[in-house]
Amino acid sequence: MKLNYKIFLGSVLTATIMGSASAAPVIDVYAGGMFGAGGASVYLDEHHKNYAAQSFGGVFGIDIPLLRVEAEYNHLMIDDITTNDAMLNAYFKMMSTMIHPYIGVGVGSIFGGNYSHDSVKYDVKTSVAYQGMLGLTFDILALPLKFDVEGRALYAPNFMEIGSDKPDLFQYDARLKLRYVF
Repeated sequence: MKLNYKIFLGSVLTATIMGSASAAPVIDVYAGGMFGAGGASVYLDEHHKNYAAQSFGGVFGIDIPLLRVEAEYNHLMIDDITTNDAMLNAYFKMMSTMIHPYIGVGVGSIFGGNYSHDSVKYDVKTSVAYQGMLGLTFDILALPLKFDVEGRALYAPNFMEIGSDKPDLFQYDARLKLRYVF
């Protein structure tokens, strides 16, 4: 009886050591592209105007089991306004099998672009920007691809100057993102 017990413990210990030595890395590096459509509001004093908005861009990041960190670039087209943003995002993921819900936050900068109104162009100035995201990641079996569906809201205070006025931008969209895992 004592011999069977020792053989069993020895086998379990050997399998544990060998199994962990051959474990795959849990860090994924990825790059991807995205497209979003939604709306935007420009707040000037106590008034605001609503616009239709589109965005497209790219991401590069690192994905670990419960956290994802990425650098993101977007080109925003908001009716008469065009601009860009560069963000650093952190996502907190729920573990599951093939569909992974997540929530994220980002901070960065909105820059470049202009606003055309009555044949006059106003430049978009560099401004800090904040965003929040909520979404789902779908793993594509047998391919190194992940597909994200998310809602995003971006806020940029004082993003341009129109005379002495400095309006705020609130942009929101539904977004599709395809990521290739290296």
